[in-house]
Amino acid sequence: MKKIKVFSGNANKEMAKEVVEYLKIPLGKATVKKFSDGEIFVEIGENVRGCDVFIVQPTCSPVNDNLMELLIMVDALRRASTRRITAVMPYYGYARQDQKKAPRVPISAKAVADMLTAVGVRRVLSVDLHAGQIQGFFNIPVDHLYSSTVFIPHIKKKFRKKKIIMVSPDAGGVERTRHFAKALDVGFAIIDKRRDKPNSIEEINVVGDVKGKIAILCDDMVDTAGTLCGGANELLKCGAKEVHACCAHPVLSGPAIQRLRKSKIKSLMVLNTIPLKGKAKKCPNIKVVSASDIVAEAIDRIYKEDSVSSLFI
Repeated sequence: MKKIKVFSGNANKEMAKEVVEYLKIPLGKATVKKFSDGEIFVEIGENVRGCDVFIVQPTCSPVNDNLMELLIMVDALRRASTRRITAVMPYYGYARQDQKKAPRVPISAKAVADMLTAVGVRRVLSVDLHAGQIQGFFNIPVDHLYSSTVFIPHIKKKFRKKKIIMVSPDAGGVERTRHFAKALDVGFAIIDKRRDKPNSIEEINVVGDVKGKIAILCDDMVDTAGTLCGGANELLKCGAKEVHACCAHPVLSGPAIQRLRKSKIKSLMVLNTIPLKGKAKKCPNIKVVSASDIVAEAIDRIYKEDSVSSLFI
């Protein structure tokens, strides 16, 4: 029987260690470092011939370094005669550039897909892609895990017997929020926002009755936190009892931490798809919910050729 091997770049070694602990196998031996001029060097420290290999590497900040690490690791493993390489990307960088919204701009999510395929990736495993259409950018299988599988049981336990309402922070998140609301058997509302430029908000309105309820904002990622903090203020103005949020990917760039510290959001639940660093680790209202077990279970099922979709709620 073919062997399973799990390797990790430098982007999220914590998740990789939790994954191999769940699978009861050692983490693959690999040296990933930089030359003095910034070029990335990779050396695989064990035999991988004929193995089914999984590389845990979200392409989070620094995005380009982590992406190059992943590509070079794939190349090294492919040249070492692995049977199949699966890129486990809990967070898929460049996912927000998934369509042409203006003339003469790239579709970077497709460019990344092409690079991964060209270098030798034969399967991709990711969590909460920013747009489901990204799966179609690949000509190889893509297994798409959903944060709801982790968040819904957590929310049920945390807010047991309390009157809650799920809230979509924008029109694009309605389907996701409706799924949460249906699984939790609660209502949902929508925040209608208008942007005048990226990472800024011009106008916010709430569609739905949130009065007297615990509102939980539901999004796939939190970047500068402008959307969440602005939405929380508006929900409280509309009579919400308190506001919480759940977001799969804690990108947390720019003024995000400062905004969250000053915001009325009581707790921000995030997955460990991107490791928290610096001030984010110390932010009192950010609570990490581990997705390592669900990622590890998906890896095990891919390896054993079992169903991955049966994991979904």
